Amino acid sequence: MRETFSGKEKLALLASVMWPILVTQVGLYMMNFIDTAMSGHAGAVDLAGVAVGSSLWIPILTGISGILMALTPILAQNAGAGRSEKTAFYVQQGIWLAVGLTAAVAVLGFFLLDPVLALMNLEPEAAYIAKHYLIGLGAGMLPLFIYNALRGFIDSLGQTRTTMMITLMALPVNTFFNYVLIFGAFGFPELGGIGAGYASAVTYWFIFAVTVYTTARVRPFSGFSIYKSWSGISMSAWRELLMLGTPIGLTIFFETSIFSAVTLLMSQYSTEVIAAHQAAVNFASLLYMIPLSFAFALTIAVGYEAGAERLQDADSYTKIGIIGAAIMGAAASVIIYLLREPAAFIYTQDPELAELITLFLLYAVFFQMSDAINTPIQGVLRGYKDVNIPFLMALAAFWLIGLPAGHAAAVWTPLGPFGYWIGLITGLTVCAAMLAYRLKVVRQRFRQGRLQNN
Repeated sequence: MRETFSGKEKLALLASVMWPILVTQVGLYMMNFIDTAMSGHAGAVDLAGVAVGSSLWIPILTGISGILMALTPILAQNAGAGRSEKTAFYVQQGIWLAVGLTAAVAVLGFFLLDPVLALMNLEPEAAYIAKHYLIGLGAGMLPLFIYNALRGFIDSLGQTRTTMMITLMALPVNTFFNYVLIFGAFGFPELGGIGAGYASAVTYWFIFAVTVYTTARVRPFSGFSIYKSWSGISMSAWRELLMLGTPIGLTIFFETSIFSAVTLLMSQYSTEVIAAHQAAVNFASLLYMIPLSFAFALTIAVGYEAGAERLQDADSYTKIGIIGAAIMGAAASVIIYLLREPAAFIYTQDPELAELITLFLLYAVFFQMSDAINTPIQGVLRGYKDVNIPFLMALAAFWLIGLPAGHAAAVWTPLGPFGYWIGLITGLTVCAAMLAYRLKVVRQRFRQGRLQNN
């Protein structure tokens, strides 16, 4: 990042930071997209099993990634304030924290996976696929979480093209191993949907290896010597990371887990309904990478300017980012509406299942705009290190308002499973309104704090 002096410069710099993030996010999500699409062609049961497995995994993945995301605003504000000498220490603590979080998730998974699956009304084969898909993914947890810590370091320097290139290198690896492990090509065992989990684990190890090499050998990262003079675990640094990262992680967890909760509640319906719901979520979530990328870029830009106490510049980035995300959100709604029928056949050749997917995608059109507002605002608030109130807002919007509304619509109206999507739209809209108000409050308080310091 660098200081800018005009709106045109800010737009150009934000775009240069954001578009590699977008390519990275789309690339990372394409791994899940490929898992789901290829599993669907292995059979409806495989798609349902992977759907349930993904619905349990994605909230954990995004929640842990959110905790480790605390590195980005911390390092960005340090850079803006001229305190880059602390970079190596914080990155090392982020890696230690990633190891600890991996151990915690592994222990919880060992004791809770079977009981959670037993609570669901799944066909035995679908439950088996879900369990072993998750076991396969688990083999790649450690490298994936450490990669997330290292990515926070890379992105905080504004070097987002680096993570983009690493992700693009990984996509062919993921596609190849999905193909051979799901369908049993080239002498590999035919594992069906289970193979998608192991393919993802192999890909995570590949990403980890390339990222470690890059941060150790390639400038400007090698200049920070993050692997030399290794520091032990610092509880004060962990406390700082967790105080900032836990609300971020929980905010993202509550937003993503409502989709997972809906998938689990849909276990009362047929395997085809579960598969169609997951396929529609999978396609719509691909376009969600656009506002998410705006959020990541805004965290970096706003964090840098806030650290340097250039609040007018932070406001300018906020306006540019939110307006840009809103425009892209409108475009995403149009894309889903126009492509809903061909998109359905990406996941299946069964006409009845494809028709169900198309119906779910119609509902997905309506929550694109809410996503395009609330997600970038979350990124701005993280740049200001304001994370606790947004967490409570997400909890209230999604779990106290959205999910109950969806359950009521599903149970007490003719909408059935589509009623849950009404709940998703409601939760996203309420969250967007709450966060917009919170941003106004934070900007006023931050400005007053600076005036008091002067």
